[in-house]
Amino acid sequence: MQIRIGFDIAFECPQPTPMLMMLRVHPSLGDRVIEHDYLASEPALAIDTYLDGFGNLASRTVLPAGHTRLWAEGIVEDSGQPDPVVPDARILPVQDLPEECLVYLLGSRYCETDHLGFVAWPMFGHLPENWSRVQAIVDFVHNHLKFNYALARPTRTALEAHNEQLGVCRDFAHLSIALCRAMNIPARYCTGYLGDIGVPRDPAPMDFSAWFEAYLGDRWYTFDARHNKPRIGRIVMARGRDATDVALTNSFGNATLVNFSVVTEEIGQEISQEVSEEIGTPAGGPPSRLLGAVHPVAGIA
Repeated sequence: MQIRIGFDIAFECPQPTPMLMMLRVHPSLGDRVIEHDYLASEPALAIDTYLDGFGNLASRTVLPAGHTRLWAEGIVEDSGQPDPVVPDARILPVQDLPEECLVYLLGSRYCETDHLGFVAWPMFGHLPENWSRVQAIVDFVHNHLKFNYALARPTRTALEAHNEQLGVCRDFAHLSIALCRAMNIPARYCTGYLGDIGVPRDPAPMDFSAWFEAYLGDRWYTFDARHNKPRIGRIVMARGRDATDVALTNSFGNATLVNFSVVTEEIGQEISQEVSEEIGTPAGGPPSRLLGAVHPVAGIA
């Protein structure tokens, strides 16, 4: 299948403000990208793109004082198959892990493994050293946290999510990652597009999503504690230790988000007129056909 992706966001700045952005699909998608999601802006800005230390396609620019619109649209080919499930994939001993996995065993800004080891080992230490142990962690997080968008907080850590028993998709991912790492299972944070493909349409406005990957056997596998079921059409934008490494935007100054719209739809899928809108073509930019609604500011947290 082919999936149309894109976003349309806008900021208000009182003065010129440098910004880092993680808004492009991941380079690992390779030739699956049929139409590239190049960044465009109004007013037209110089936007530099580079590979960061985790292999993500990052961008940087300086937003001028006043209103700035940023958008992109692309088409990605997908197999149409759900996330793989491999029950016999085993957890490797630390000494047998590839070197590039070791950083994903350590604590990080949002994943305090030192505080959560006391939770993880009594709950999961008796389970087989394979896929089932990671799945048990995912099941626990899925049932332990209550999804609450209204109470989203960009500073909430895995330990705080565990104690407060609520969060949004990033909190589900952070707690799962911290528990996996506490069990010596490499785990990394992922952000990207995840549309309502193969599942009932969610009436809420579309947003970016977060999940995680665990290293089992000889590869990384996708897990999603928020939904806790294999999904179709997951498109990775960035991977890192936690949300710090893959924030959608990092502004070095005051930048207020005033518009936020995301789309990820299978091409040919019927689109509800209630959530569709045509966005015109600004001077100097390509046409945009984003099919979303304005999202609350908290969506970019």
